[in-house]
Amino acid sequence: MKAIQPYVQEIEQEMLIYYNSLSEKDGRRYAAIEAKKLGYGGISYVQRVLGCRPETIKRGIEEIKSPEIIKENQIRKKGAGRKKCLETIEGIDQAFLSVIDQHIAGSPMDESIRWTNLSRQEIANLLAQQQQIKVSVTVIDQLLEKHHFRRRKAVKSKATGSNSHRNEQFEKINGLVESYQKQENPVISMDTKKKKN
Repeated sequence: MKAIQPYVQEIEQEMLIYYNSLSEKDGRRYAAIEAKKLGYGGISYVQRVLGCRPETIKRGIEEIKSPEIIKENQIRKKGAGRKKCLETIEGIDQAFLSVIDQHIAGSPMDESIRWTNLSRQEIANLLAQQQQIKVSVTVIDQLLEKHHFRRRKAVKSKATGSNSHRNEQFEKINGLVESYQKQENPVISMDTKKKKN
């Protein structure tokens, strides 16, 4: 299956603002329509952008298929229902940033572009082990989105093989970073490879 083409960040932000302005009922139906427009993979993408659960989108899809449900006027009061983990777990933002601190990189051409080399499950595991905060990968998606982390796109089309010493350079760098930080010296991360046009 062909992967979906994500919207630009500006459109994603506008989608999120609009979604948050809707009632719960209208919000899930809007999310359902966006997911259906995208086709395969649409539910996963829309739930990441809007911060809702896949079950919410699936329920919205079922509802928009039924004209009798669409005509219902009952709307749950704003603020009703289960609150997001980001609102209920105290200190979750600081805990999240703490566990990924040594695993952050960014674009040398655009300081607003950051990513982490940890998977969503690895971040969830670290939160549970180090901070005693147990959350799903869906919540990790919301945290990555909230703190403006992007997925790093792979550009290699062919594997170049592995090297048994490949990880040594990263371990040495991490060791130096920790040593410098203990001495209260500044640490700057730089990537000197410029993308060719």
